[in-house]
Amino acid sequence: MEQRVTIPSGDIELIGTLHLPDDLKPGEKRPAFITTHGFGGSRIDGSMAAVAPQMCEWGYPTVRFDSRGCGESGGERGRIIPMEQVSDLGNVIKWLAQQDGVDPDKIIILGDSLGAAVSLYTGGTNDDVAAVIAVGGWGNGAAKIKLQHAGPGEYDKYLDMLARNKAHKEKTGESIKVSRFDIVPIPEHLRAGLPTDAIMEFPADTAQAIHDFRPIDVIGNLSPRPLLLLHASRDRVTPTEASIEVFGYAKLPKDMMLLSDLDHFPLAAGNARIYHIIRGWLNLHFPIAQ
Repeated sequence: MEQRVTIPSGDIELIGTLHLPDDLKPGEKRPAFITTHGFGGSRIDGSMAAVAPQMCEWGYPTVRFDSRGCGESGGERGRIIPMEQVSDLGNVIKWLAQQDGVDPDKIIILGDSLGAAVSLYTGGTNDDVAAVIAVGGWGNGAAKIKLQHAGPGEYDKYLDMLARNKAHKEKTGESIKVSRFDIVPIPEHLRAGLPTDAIMEFPADTAQAIHDFRPIDVIGNLSPRPLLLLHASRDRVTPTEASIEVFGYAKLPKDMMLLSDLDHFPLAAGNARIYHIIRGWLNLHFPIAQ
């Protein structure tokens, strides 16, 4: 069963899609999933549209939702502030814990790209998270951005954008607008992976907030709850080194897999290998009773 849902979060409403397994019995409580999309995406992007129904098919109640400022959710469109997303994700966790069929002690968050970074931070700061799966994620905004803007003068250009935004805000009270590719470069051949409703322009406050976001500072607190990191061996959007750094800061139990046959957007690529890995990990930590 699939249904549109509305989730309150502070002064706004988040819009989501709830997937419930067909074989869920009255009164039964199961481990459940929240899936979180990437930068400026939504719950209809290829990754979310693939992974949420798959989790449900395996027997896990799952909700995918539009982050604040994205898709159909409330909030200023395009204003993507990771710490605000952490707060919203906490409210989605509270909401899901109250739904029929959900074991409130076994809520797993699976994030993709920026959603992975938000999931990592949430897992390290919210005791209601049972586990985190981070796909193509990162833990150190400044380091990740420096790797993404590695050409001659590119990182200095990024820092200049932040400085110009600060000066403009001091003068006008408003943020300048910048292209999504000025924040997160994506090669032309991978841009087809963006959802049809992808946001293409953002306030530079978003660039500053991503630069300052550091899930590595808290990810060690997730232990003893399990962590699974998945990343393309050569990711041309979020550098692979970003997940390797997270792995170094995390504590056991932790697993990491680098996949040589994928690039960014692996959940949407139709590659059975990544789903095989996820299912094996779930069978170890959160099996569905038969």
